[in-house]
Amino acid sequence: MEKRPELLLLFCPKITNRLKYASRLLLEELLGLKVELTSNQKLYADCDGAKMQYAQLPVSPSGVFVYSSGFLEKTAIEPFEPEVDFRSNLPMVFPNGNTACALGFDVFAATFYLVSRYEEYLPGGKDQHGRFRAESSFAFRNGFLEVPLVNHYACRLKKTLQHFFPSLAFREHSFTFIPTYDIDVAYAYRGRSIIRGLGATFRSMCRLEYGEIAERIRVLAGRRSDPFDTYELQLLWQKKYRLEPYYFFLCGNPGRLDYNISRNSQAFQNLVKAIGKNTHIGIHPSYASTGNQKVLQKEIAGLSAISGKSIKFSRQHYLKFTLPDTYRVLIQNNLEVDFSMGYASLPGFRASIASPFKFYDLLSDKPAELTIYPFAVMDGTLKDYMSLSPSQAISKISDLISEVRKVHGAFISLWHNDSLSERGRWKGWLKVYESLIKMATEKI
Repeated sequence: MEKRPELLLLFCPKITNRLKYASRLLLEELLGLKVELTSNQKLYADCDGAKMQYAQLPVSPSGVFVYSSGFLEKTAIEPFEPEVDFRSNLPMVFPNGNTACALGFDVFAATFYLVSRYEEYLPGGKDQHGRFRAESSFAFRNGFLEVPLVNHYACRLKKTLQHFFPSLAFREHSFTFIPTYDIDVAYAYRGRSIIRGLGATFRSMCRLEYGEIAERIRVLAGRRSDPFDTYELQLLWQKKYRLEPYYFFLCGNPGRLDYNISRNSQAFQNLVKAIGKNTHIGIHPSYASTGNQKVLQKEIAGLSAISGKSIKFSRQHYLKFTLPDTYRVLIQNNLEVDFSMGYASLPGFRASIASPFKFYDLLSDKPAELTIYPFAVMDGTLKDYMSLSPSQAISKISDLISEVRKVHGAFISLWHNDSLSERGRWKGWLKVYESLIKMATEKI
């Protein structure tokens, strides 16, 4: 039987939704304590157990004091960027010079600013797809995009509490690896309509790609496997390393940036059913579904009908989402977990955290019923955006895994079936993913 979490009393003169969210993420979700907030000074003074005070002046000589910057008392979203102090081994967001402050910075405000994605609610910083650019982010510009800073803050807070309250027991987390796959194009040739197949063949002829035409004929004739059919290999890895992956299927109608075969194709339906037997499956909302509730509903219903499962997981195609609009639409469609929190152009930690967390809707100023699983690295980021060689990609992945291991977080990867094909531009990249799996499952 799991032991009940220990209680920590947190005093603050003004208790807000933002403080509740930040304190519960740090102290409950990451450290495993039970937090009780109070604005009653006498209750705080009389408490003999573990306690903290979050204010601009200490109200008692006992307990841990954290200086409040006042940021969590606000409700508006204003053009704003906090200061960062680089004097310690970790960047301290919202630093202060109050000598009584146990940490030297406002850890609750820093956590809230980073995890809520406050900066993404402000104008600017978007790319051609309307996505918030990694290069525009506060974390990138301050040099800590590849550091799960919030997890480090939780570790530092834990040490501080242990110093004041040596007998306080915390829940221990262990490093976890969650592999995920986006099925943008299930097969290179199989499952396409005659018209789409003829169109693709004609384009190959115009480009003098006779090898591709011959390959298409052999695949459709059953004389060789489809080059994007790497699912058996994935299944072997899942069995060998005891992995529990998540698969996200693109079920939108074919379009300019939605290339998958039709969800009505027997080949596609057979694939969904086969993979759904042993893994988690979710929707990969199409590019065309952005801002179109009816299109998304149709895609979710289609995947649910094929799989026979209620669809609760999602990740946006092209990682195209805006806050809070996209997440609100997901919630309205009964989706419970989203895996879109990451950047296309750079690896790292978009929300500065390597653990699942609840989405906080800044416009309504309250947490919402959607859990976010942030990923750290994507195959296309390393190959297409960063132009890394396979050996350079392996080194970068190793660094990211090491960062997550330090804080006992969750390392989440994003890969595609076609990038495992050892075909065309992905020649030599199979070893990259094999190395990722080995490093992420290695017992330290």
